[in-house]
Amino acid sequence: MIQKKHPLLITTGEPAGIGMDVVLLLAAENKLQDFARPIWVTADADAMTERAKALTTAGVLKDCPSWQTVDENIEADDFLERMSTNTTHSDDAFILLHTPCAAPVISGQIDTSNSVMVAHQLDIAHKLAFNNTVAAIVTGPLQKSALIDAGIKLLDGTMFSGHTEFFMQQSGCDKVVMMLANQAMKVALVTTHLPLKDIPAAITADNVRQTVQIVIDDMREKFGLKQPRILVCGLNPHAGEGGHLGMEEIEIINPVLQAFIDAGVDISEAMPADTLFTPRHLANCDAVIAMYHDQGLPVLKSHGFGDTVNLTLGLPYIRTSVDHGTALDLAGRGGASATSLYQALLMANEMANKSLIEKPLA
Repeated sequence: MIQKKHPLLITTGEPAGIGMDVVLLLAAENKLQDFARPIWVTADADAMTERAKALTTAGVLKDCPSWQTVDENIEADDFLERMSTNTTHSDDAFILLHTPCAAPVISGQIDTSNSVMVAHQLDIAHKLAFNNTVAAIVTGPLQKSALIDAGIKLLDGTMFSGHTEFFMQQSGCDKVVMMLANQAMKVALVTTHLPLKDIPAAITADNVRQTVQIVIDDMREKFGLKQPRILVCGLNPHAGEGGHLGMEEIEIINPVLQAFIDAGVDISEAMPADTLFTPRHLANCDAVIAMYHDQGLPVLKSHGFGDTVNLTLGLPYIRTSVDHGTALDLAGRGGASATSLYQALLMANEMANKSLIEKPLA
C-alpha cells in the first residue's frame, strides 16, 4: 500500500555527524514503517554501511537494518516510475539515494571536502520536492561552518547560511516563515535570529503582512484548515498598553491585522504575549504569530522540547527538520536520540496527508 503515496525524503546532512545514526536507529526499530509511505534517504552508500557496522559493534543496533541503494538521477523523466518499481520489497527499511562523498567519512571528524556532497543532498531534495516526486523533505543536521569554509554559496552568491535560505532561494521565494510546532501549539515568527535592539525596526507593515499571509496560506494548503484561527502577539509588554509602552501595535501591527479581519480572516489584533499563551486562548487557536524568536519559542519549548519540530512555511513544498545539531561527539558511538527525527517525520507525514499541494500518483 505504501507505494500508492509519494515518499518522504530524509537528508542526512553532515556525514561526520549523527544524521545517518538517527535514520539507522529508527530503521532498526521498524519505526520508518509507521508512515505508510516509502522513505528515501540521501547519504553516501559506503558511509551508511560503515556507520551501521560501527553502531552494531558498539551495541547500539542489535540487528543491522536492510535498505536498497540506488544511484540518484533526478534528471531522468522516468525517475518516479523506476523508484516506485524499486520500492516493492517490504523488508527494506528505506531507499538510499547514493550521494557520494569526496573523501572517506570518519565519524566525528568533519572533512570540508565532503561539503559539496552535503549541498548536493539539498539540491536533490529541492528538485524532488519541487517536481512533486516526494511528498516532503525532512532535513537532518548540517554544519554551516563546514559549508562556509568549503566556499559553498547560496544561489545569490552569498555565503551558505542554512537550510531555510537555501530552499527559499532555490524555490524563488522572496520570504519564508519559520514555524516551530509540537502537540501543544504552533508558533510562527515575524523575525527570527536578530538582536533584541534590531527587532523594532524589522517590525514593518510589509513584514507583518507577508508573515500573516504565508501562515494563512500554509495552514490552509499544508494543514488542510479552511479557516485557520490565528492569534498574534504584540511587540511590547501589554501590547503597548494603549500607546503608553510603545506605538508599534497602534501604528504598524493592528492596521495590518484589521485589514485581514475585514477580509474575513479569523485572526486577533495584537495581544499581550503574557496572556495569549494561556490555555483559555490556545484552546481556540490553530497557530500563534510571535513578533520575535524569544517571545514565542521559550513558551512552546517548555511544553514539549523533545517533540518540537522546525517547519519552513512559504515554500512550494513541505519541509520539516530536526531540532538538534550534528552532535559530532556521538556519531558512530551511541547516545544519539532519534526522537526529533521521528517527530519531524510525523509532522511531515501529517501535513502531506492533509495537504492540498500533493498531487496523486498516476
